Amino acid sequence: MAFGAIIIGDEILSGRRSDKHLAKLIDLLGARGLRLAWANYVGDDPPRLVETLSRSFASGDTVFSFGGIGATPDDHTRQCAAAALGLELALHPEAEAVIRAKFGAETTPHRLQMGVYPVGSQIIPNPYNGIPGFAIREHYFVPGFPVMAWPMVEWVLDTFYRHLHHADDYVEQAIIVWDAFEGRLIDLMEAITADFPDATLFSLPTIAADGERRSLELGMKGPAVRVAEAMARIKAEVSERGYQWRDKA
Repeated sequence: MAFGAIIIGDEILSGRRSDKHLAKLIDLLGARGLRLAWANYVGDDPPRLVETLSRSFASGDTVFSFGGIGATPDDHTRQCAAAALGLELALHPEAEAVIRAKFGAETTPHRLQMGVYPVGSQIIPNPYNGIPGFAIREHYFVPGFPVMAWPMVEWVLDTFYRHLHHADDYVEQAIIVWDAFEGRLIDLMEAITADFPDATLFSLPTIAADGERRSLELGMKGPAVRVAEAMARIKAEVSERGYQWRDKA
């Protein structure tokens, strides 16, 4: 099973707001032994959003969508999800009950619009202000506000995907190699890649600013035993070549 993310909003693409969801989602998945396979950013443009969601629904992946589920004119996510699935929109009875309980006599048709979802959806509880998100076809639609969205994502992961927590034999380990150039270690990388085809090597160089020390992050990801074997060999080889290194925290 692959997990994906769709982060929606013109304010992200214009730079008026900085996205915080991607890093947090990676953290929330990682804490449960899961990992993110892909992420898309898309603005508040209905045709493009319908296209993005159509591809996403067709992928069969589990997807978290952030933003655009309010009831203002620039919120299009609910409508576009319905269009992508060829479904009608309808007021969800559980969402209606939550909204009416929250606002009482001040419940308005505009507020009830926040409970209108594609037919067949189920609600995602919102512990912050009670206004739920919605889920349909392994897609989980939450608000753009982190204080609401992140607990809702955690609820989804712990309610529907607990059986997947730490189910994969997958780890990542790396070292920081000081004063190293990638080009001088390519032969080592090629040898490790050939000898450990069931794991994946990664190399992340840094460009040192004035007064800083050049470094290279060199690591492996995959089954725990194989990663440990590969990293032991990498550390020994790097030391033999005269480089200083430290484990990456």
